[in-house]
Amino acid sequence: MIRCVRMWTGEDGDSLFEEGCVELAGGVRGDSVGRPIPVGELSFQETRSGGTYEWHEDPVPRFVITLSGTLEFETKSGATFTIRPGDILLAQDNTGTGHRWKLIGEDPWRRAYVVYASGADLQFKPMTTEQPA
Repeated sequence: MIRCVRMWTGEDGDSLFEEGCVELAGGVRGDSVGRPIPVGELSFQETRSGGTYEWHEDPVPRFVITLSGTLEFETKSGATFTIRPGDILLAQDNTGTGHRWKLIGEDPWRRAYVVYASGADLQFKPMTTEQPA
């Protein structure tokens, strides 16, 4: 299981988020493998430690794969979540009030931006809350 946080724009124009994972199935050698996702563009970026980015929305729907650094994201409602190395952000809040982030700790934020093809099966599975019996 690979942790993934999906962020999107709600009907009121504010960013919302939910935790989940990218679905994987059994593969050879005992590996867990995801199905291929058609993509159109890959780029890399690095922000030095202490970096922040004030209110903004993502320019295009994409995966943001964190390679190093720990960040705290915040939405206009004041809700926050943390992204750590190995986590994926599914950035779909491309309109509205957006979000902001700040780096926590001493490591730079190194990440890969992966723009996925329109209509692709993104294999995001929201976390479900088990109901008591």
